[in-house]
Amino acid sequence: MDGDRTPQTPPVLILLGPPGAGKGTQARKLEERFGLVQLSTGDLLRAAVASGSEAGRAAKAVMEAGGLVSDDIVIAILRDRLAAPDCAKGVILDGFPRTTAQAEALDQMLAESGQQVDVTVLLEVDDVKMVMRIAGRFTCGNCGEGYHDTFKTPTVADTCDHCGAQAMTRRADDNAATVKSRLDAYHKQTAPLITYYSDKGVLRRIDAMGEIDAIQNAIAMLTESVLR
Repeated sequence: MDGDRTPQTPPVLILLGPPGAGKGTQARKLEERFGLVQLSTGDLLRAAVASGSEAGRAAKAVMEAGGLVSDDIVIAILRDRLAAPDCAKGVILDGFPRTTAQAEALDQMLAESGQQVDVTVLLEVDDVKMVMRIAGRFTCGNCGEGYHDTFKTPTVADTCDHCGAQAMTRRADDNAATVKSRLDAYHKQTAPLITYYSDKGVLRRIDAMGEIDAIQNAIAMLTESVLR
């Protein structure tokens, strides 16, 4: 791996993949298996605003004005979050970075604490099959566990295996036209990031069109390699 991560510093994993590739499902499985903490940009921003931290107040002001939260504010929020005790075993970044500028800022921030991006997992998909996959997905409205009409159905119909709730929901924008547009945007946005992390020697590609457990095992092997 690239860089010189200080021994015993918490590892940092990044999950890259288009909408519907299963990033949330795989991140949740890594949390359960290794004690890592999933950090998504949206959750980070909401928690920071709720906490009333300096970075959270700055983010709130921008959002209330209808603007986009700057990379500097997101990095400041992430820095605060990584210092929390529950991140001591490592984190999984989902949805950040999205640009090479953010990736560079992330590297600089992590270096301050002797950390680095240890592995970036690229979940690769077949766009045509992905449209079908996304159109069939639904989630538990209570705990967020993801399901699919074909690939992952609840053991008991309409009942969440994870929390037992009967509150399944589907996104209104999970239709073919919208999904294709989102995939096109993802490929355009992510291509530079793929090059960035490939050049650093930390990019690992995984076929995300297979069985969930097989994908999980492949990601787990990569995770175990950076936890040693």
